[in-house]
Amino acid sequence: MSRRRARRRGAVNNAADRSRTGAPGPVPHGVLVIDKPEGPTSHDVVESARRSLGTRAGHTGTLDPLATGVLPLVLGKATRLSRFYQNQDKEYLARIGLGRTTETYDREGDVVREGPVPELSTPKAREFLDRFVGEIPQRPPLYSAVRVQGRRLYELARSRQRGEPPLRQVRIHGIELLERKREEWTLQVHCAAGTYIRTLAHDLGEAIGCGAYLESLRRTRSGAFDLSQAISPERMMQEWDRAHFPLEKLLPELPLVELEDPEARRVRHGGQVPVNPRLPDGWCRVFHRGRLVALGETNAGTIRPSIVLDPL
Repeated sequence: MSRRRARRRGAVNNAADRSRTGAPGPVPHGVLVIDKPEGPTSHDVVESARRSLGTRAGHTGTLDPLATGVLPLVLGKATRLSRFYQNQDKEYLARIGLGRTTETYDREGDVVREGPVPELSTPKAREFLDRFVGEIPQRPPLYSAVRVQGRRLYELARSRQRGEPPLRQVRIHGIELLERKREEWTLQVHCAAGTYIRTLAHDLGEAIGCGAYLESLRRTRSGAFDLSQAISPERMMQEWDRAHFPLEKLLPELPLVELEDPEARRVRHGGQVPVNPRLPDGWCRVFHRGRLVALGETNAGTIRPSIVLDPL
């Protein structure tokens, strides 16, 4: 294990150890919104939650070690709902340095090229940014977790093997230029899942012609969860109730169907039940006496339970 990796893991492990003091007891299923610090990986934070809370845990979208901000953790039975969070929009505050290109597209990589930063008017800067709004082609960074021929790109890069990152379409809904100095821009980016802000920084530098890299990144929103709801890993146990969303409050965008006792019993056994035929086809939340029993799919007046969360 590298020293950097050990420091990162050690920092989050120490936070987990400190957080055990005053533990409130068993943690309910649901989502816990963490404000990830710089240094640990997303996996490190998940492992800390597993140990501290004594439950299954996962995350809904990776943040690089350099990045900070909103990292929703799915806990217990909510791990079965992670697919519904993987493709939700994200928002970021990104600080971009101009005049350098780095191997990793961020400040931690070796500098591979430098160039003079041209004088740009605000309208011209806005013109460059507008090129990246909408559906655009993007290649993941060479140092990323994308798989090429069965191996992670970062594994190939570290072994000095060249893997060609796949070109794919991503969507950036909007970019706001919050602050602009000659060699540093601060952006607010609203994008679809799967967008690499490191690549955005790199490609922006290529478009301007001077090179650019990601200096810092903070995720301010992931789906319905934002920084106002997040707590630090150090406060995971003491304040988990403030940042915890139980199963019954998850996925409010899906229609809610409340069942009577006989129908709920059938759903808990995995059986289909009739439903109001006016309910649109698609996913819905199935409740019984105020509890989320299952997520189901409606079709032609029938609910088929796909994810039973409260079996008999």
